[in-house]
Amino acid sequence: MSFVEILSFENAQINLAFYSLIRIFASMMTTIYLVRHGETVDNARQIMQGQTQGELNEKGREQARQVAERLALEAIDAVVASDLHRAIQTAEIIAAPHGLPVVTTPLLRERDWGSFTGCYIPDLRGKIWPDDIESEDALLQRALAFLQKMTATYEGKRVVAVGHGIINKAILAVYAHCTMSEVQRMMNAEVRVLTTSSIAMASAHTATSTSGARSAGTAVASAE
Repeated sequence: MSFVEILSFENAQINLAFYSLIRIFASMMTTIYLVRHGETVDNARQIMQGQTQGELNEKGREQARQVAERLALEAIDAVVASDLHRAIQTAEIIAAPHGLPVVTTPLLRERDWGSFTGCYIPDLRGKIWPDDIESEDALLQRALAFLQKMTATYEGKRVVAVGHGIINKAILAVYAHCTMSEVQRMMNAEVRVLTTSSIAMASAHTATSTSGARSAGTAVASAE
């Protein structure tokens, strides 16, 4: 065998090993279809829902049906939702074409707005936040715990996850290694696709835990 032939053979072996590693890594990736619940009665009324149960209105149910149609041909392995009623309602509509049950988790609950819960949102703008609102640091840690749970439980799977405006924003911030203020808020029934792994989430742990709380905590900016 000539020197050139030896090099070609060794390069072929390296390429084969490289592509094998890519296939192995790809099989470890979890795809998450992150969804915000459909519009609720209180969304339409501009009421701060927080961790109250909520109820989809007709527009919200139609939004959920549209998401279900969009994802009907996707090979979905599991449907996960916040344990709040408005998220479960949305998830059940999305899960129906796949014949899948809805698995609930408190990790996907909306931010706890404390004594702001149930208030008319326009009246809250410019007000100082009370101490009983869930901190941004706690929210980010919960978002990270959710992503770690998804990648550990559904390795190599496709999962629909139905959450809420602010917790979804925190999840996207952890995923992108950025601040929550840099993440564009999700509209009702909006879908964003995340592809990640337990390895990536291990590195996210350091990024989140060393970032500290980023929220100024002085005003309510938008309805969630």
